[in-house]
Amino acid sequence: MSRWRSTTRASSGSYTAARVISGVGVVFAVIEVLFILMVLLGAESTNAFFQFISQLANPLALFFPGLFQFSDESVELIVNYGLAAVFWLVVTSLLARLIAR
Repeated sequence: MSRWRSTTRASSGSYTAARVISGVGVVFAVIEVLFILMVLLGAESTNAFFQFISQLANPLALFFPGLFQFSDESVELIVNYGLAAVFWLVVTSLLARLIAR
């Protein structure tokens, strides 16, 4: 036998919360990637926008900066901050799935 639900997932509060959590993860990852690109492309470090992104990216990177050390600083930046971006995407995706259930 099948039972009909009175609400659908699209209208439930848990689905909305899951989408918000996923969105936050994407924003955090975009900040990390934007920081990587700005550093690699040689953005002026005295620029206000660069400083703003840097101030957001460094705490969001958690323990990843310095985790891996390479002879090339560009590779080190890409790996460490890139891992932080992937971390936020994975963690928020898992949390969103748990909440959506």
